[in-house]
Amino acid sequence: MGIVNVTPDSFSDGGAYFSAEKAVEHAIRLTEEGAHIVDIGGQSTRPGAAFVDATEECRRVIPVIENIVKKIGTPISVDTFNAAVARRAFDAGASWINDISAGRFDPAMPALIAEKGCPIILMHSRETPGAMQDHPSYNDVVAEVKKELRQRIDLFLAAGVRAENIIIDPGIGFAKRFEDNSTLLGRMDELVAMGHPVCLGASRKSFIGHITGKDPGHRLAGSLAAIAPAFHAGVKIFRVHDVEETVEFLKVLHAIRAEKTGKR
Repeated sequence: MGIVNVTPDSFSDGGAYFSAEKAVEHAIRLTEEGAHIVDIGGQSTRPGAAFVDATEECRRVIPVIENIVKKIGTPISVDTFNAAVARRAFDAGASWINDISAGRFDPAMPALIAEKGCPIILMHSRETPGAMQDHPSYNDVVAEVKKELRQRIDLFLAAGVRAENIIIDPGIGFAKRFEDNSTLLGRMDELVAMGHPVCLGASRKSFIGHITGKDPGHRLAGSLAAIAPAFHAGVKIFRVHDVEETVEFLKVLHAIRAEKTGKR
């Protein structure tokens, strides 16, 4: 899953693709590099970020979606927690929703996803982006993330969303301490065992910088290291900035595993 941030304040690319034209070019390039899904976001959710309203979010992402669908056949995901934005995005040609709040911020989201019959990524988080890193605390981060994700899954199932359309995301970097991120990555098999495909968004996250001392633009090696155990644990979707390098990395991991298991 290749990331396209149509925002002026993304932690990773600093608004490099804020214009619709540059965002469309970037989406096409990510597809050419091997992205199976393009994830478009019009609202920064980095720690400390303030919300923008639905009108502004639509102004940012809808023209990008409308132009991308004319040029590529890759499924388009929209990174939004606003059901009104999601509906507009569907009308423009999007087919997935990636909700960092897992329906916490907009109670209309479960019914919309049930109506559209589309895939939905439910990410674990607490509080809002503006406050989520103030005082995150867990006794057993894996057990608590699983429990809270299960509650969100049950809410969407109760609204009529099909189980096969639900993907879960442990929310690396969202209301997590450094040690929480490391623990989740090391025990990713427990998330996979919940029975829904897992999407992992570890690319360029601050915990990598904490370990390596690198700024976001120089965290490729650390990002690849972070996804290696997740690949072996059975994670199915990797949400990344550096698509070409990640595709090559995963191809090699897959070839080694196939040689070992005899399953090519």
